[in-house]
This record gives sequence, C-alpha cells and structure tokens, in this order.
Amino acid sequence: MSDTKQSILVVEDETTLRETLAYNLKREGYEITATGDGGEALELAREHEFDLIVLDVMLPTLDGLSIVRILRKEQRTPIILLTARSGEVDRIMGLETGADDYVVKPFSLGELLARVRAVLRRATPEATTRLEAGDLSLDLIGRKAYRGEQEMRLSHKEFDLLAALIRNAGTALSRERLLQQVWGYDYPGDTRTVDVHIRWLREKIEEDAAEPKRIVTVRGVGYRFEE
Repeated sequence: MSDTKQSILVVEDETTLRETLAYNLKREGYEITATGDGGEALELAREHEFDLIVLDVMLPTLDGLSIVRILRKEQRTPIILLTARSGEVDRIMGLETGADDYVVKPFSLGELLARVRAVLRRATPEATTRLEAGDLSLDLIGRKAYRGEQEMRLSHKEFDLLAALIRNAGTALSRERLLQQVWGYDYPGDTRTVDVHIRWLREKIEEDAAEPKRIVTVRGVGYRFEE
C-alpha cells in the first residue's frame, strides 16, 4: 500500500454502486481496492493493512456481519457498514458486532464521504491534548471543560463521557459502547447510568436540554454528538 495515500477496501456486490464508490473515493485521493465477494474481501483484509473497509452487509459467499465478527478477533481496521436494512435491530447488531459506523441505503455520496473522513480522522493516532466542538473545548491534560470562555463544572465521568462523544462526533454510539468506554468493561452498573449522565450533560451544554441539538438520541441505538 502507498505510504502517502490512505487505503480503503470497498466491498459491494452491486457492480454499478461498487464502481461508483471506487471512482469517487479515488477522486478524493484514497487508494482503492474493490471486490463484490465476501470471501475474497476477508482474504484481502487479511493480506493487506487497509486504513478503512467500506462493507456491504448482504454479500455472496460470506455476509458483511460475519466478516466484521471474524476481523474483530484479528484486527482493529475501521469498518463502515452499508445496509439496505434500516431497522433498529439491524443497526444495533451492526454496531455491537464491531462496526465503527453504518450508512443506510440509499445514501448520498456526500454523506458517505463525510462518514469516511470522520472514521479515518478518529482512527489516526495523534497526540491530542485538546478537543473542540463549536464553543465547547476540553483540556485533556488539565481535565477542564469550557463553554466559550466559561469553565463548566463537570464530574469525572461527565468529562470522560463528553470527551468520548466529541471524539466520535457524527457517529451513533450505543449505550453499551459508551458504558464500556467511559466506565470500563467491569463496571457492575447498567445502561441507565449512561442515560442519567447524558441528561446531566445536556443541562450543561445545550441551549434547551428538553430539545437537545448537540447530544442527539438515536432511537434503538444510543446517542450521537453533532458538531
């Protein structure tokens, strides 16, 4: 793979869509490998160190969710699922299986490109000491949070939760995933803990906590932070 271009594996069995995605992603400067077969996709993912995999759910030979389950035992390559099924159960299954994001068909090219950039940005290691989103800023070293020039009084977990949401801006995060990231795998509590802390955060960062614009509820999944 090129040292200067980020590499993406596109897995889509619909020929026209696969070729369209490959063409437009190349125009954006990415190095593209494309296939329409699930079994071949798994082999390619194992043979090469891709920066991202854009993966259809319904595939011949091996379906997308099975590929995610297998790869998550072997590597942490970011994965965006493409699915024609928009049901809540399908979305939860995709995220809980280990996908980093999902896009429901039909989707606009602009939406997909934005998701690709966001996932790649989050996956790129960097020595971040500060997070910013609009008028919100977090000093990760001093553990201080600001809204404009005003410092906010956040609890330890509120700070960690807000940081997790901002880092994953634009992506729907399940309550289970937030519980694991912020409280840890061994935390004995349940997902209602996440809901309570989300409510507290909304009271501090939203113009109207009853009509949140920043921390948006994604029905059947969890929450998404909007910049």
